Amino acid sequence: MTTSASPPAPTVTAAAGEEFALLERLLQLYLHDVSEHAGYDVDEAGSYRYAWLGAYRHDADRHAFILRVEGHPAGFALVRAGEPTRMAEFFVLRKYRRGGVGTLAARDLIAMFPGTWSITQLATNRDATEFWRRAIPASFDECVHADGGVEQTFSTAPPKHG
Repeated sequence: MTTSASPPAPTVTAAAGEEFALLERLLQLYLHDVSEHAGYDVDEAGSYRYAWLGAYRHDADRHAFILRVEGHPAGFALVRAGEPTRMAEFFVLRKYRRGGVGTLAARDLIAMFPGTWSITQLATNRDATEFWRRAIPASFDECVHADGGVEQTFSTAPPKHG
């Protein structure tokens, strides 16, 4: 009898100090992937620019996380806390995709920020939309914006009793 192996459990830790250099390198891979949908170009040095990364070092409502599997970098997440909390960026290295790592990491991140959430995807990034539809650990509302982008909103807050 064979048993199916469970996906390796990812760890999700806040990026701090030297880990921002790792985050910047992972961000380049992410921006390369998403450029297919967003049309991003590299600069003359061959790098993608991400204007908000500095804010994740200093702003109290912005949180950067590194995803690891068995100690190896496996991706990152950028979260903007608030009402609603937003998953600004979420990236899993290709090696770890489609095996449950992303879903487990996403659910860990969502659990860290109970309350109302909003997660959006670019119109042409259907893989991302399908991923979030499966990964969100609660019932959600979904809308399509005028530009074709998709947004899920949901709450992980406990129900209010009146």
